Amino acid sequence: MSSTAKDLQERKLDQAARAAWFYYIAGNTQEEVAAKLNVSRQTAQRLVSIAVSEKLIKFRLDHPIAACVELEERIREHFELDICTIVPTAESNSDSSGGVALALAERIEASLSVREPTIIGISTGRTLLAAVAEVPTMNQPEHKIVSLIGAMSRDGRASHYEVVSRLSDRTNAQCYPMPTPVVTSTVEERILLQSQRSYQTILSLAEKASACFVGVCEIAWNCPLQRDGFLTESEVVELADRGAVGEIAGWAFNAAGQIIEGSTNLRVAGVPLRTMADLPIVAAGSGIHKVQAVRAALRGKLIKGLITDMATGSALLAGTPEI
Repeated sequence: MSSTAKDLQERKLDQAARAAWFYYIAGNTQEEVAAKLNVSRQTAQRLVSIAVSEKLIKFRLDHPIAACVELEERIREHFELDICTIVPTAESNSDSSGGVALALAERIEASLSVREPTIIGISTGRTLLAAVAEVPTMNQPEHKIVSLIGAMSRDGRASHYEVVSRLSDRTNAQCYPMPTPVVTSTVEERILLQSQRSYQTILSLAEKASACFVGVCEIAWNCPLQRDGFLTESEVVELADRGAVGEIAGWAFNAAGQIIEGSTNLRVAGVPLRTMADLPIVAAGSGIHKVQAVRAALRGKLIKGLITDMATGSALLAGTPEI
């Protein structure tokens, strides 16, 4: 390139840099940029495009969500997830799951907004219940909402956090609640309940689900399954002694994400583990008390997507030695 051509190129880049500064930093319109540089509007637009293509400018998103997006990518890549959504951590402890619930509601709404008849599976829990309350009313009578977990204790008491019927009410979708306890009293009872036609219908539908949403809970003293009457004190102690740290839809697993052999897992009356493993499961939850359980679920590839907040997501990576 001759010196004259080189000088022209440099002046062109100088002009492009000025145009980009006026447009992106000073916030001028393209007409204002053109007036300040004494060029046409089309030339001003072309100069801004040159600045971008020549990488003369670098963008920095000055918003809390920028850090969330960066963390999403790190978690998605490290744990090989299909989906990861990180929301800012709530300032108030009383609303610790608010942002997570809203993000989950958006994901549920998107899954139910398709035109073709679809099936989604869903478990129970506080975060899921909060999310369902944020799903806008819809009219999707061709869609089916299927429970992945029993909705009652073994003595027949209904769960306060059953969400299938509530989501069905909001969306006018067909509702398929699981007609079993979360955990039965005996293996024989589980086998009997799962042999019923109603259960077999739900299982067949769950196997065809296009999206599934679950919570992840810890296994520890006074954990949700114990507080809500689905597990006894002795069962929680037994699971902890066997190394259980968390559960999804009633299935207890250890720190490596391996399903616990025996114990209450022999009596989980919801969708079987072999089916759960093939479902497109997105888990939602936040809080320091859930970090170990969520990390274990990620390690064991028990979930294919995660919705959580910045504090929980950062703790997940901080506790991973290879990060």
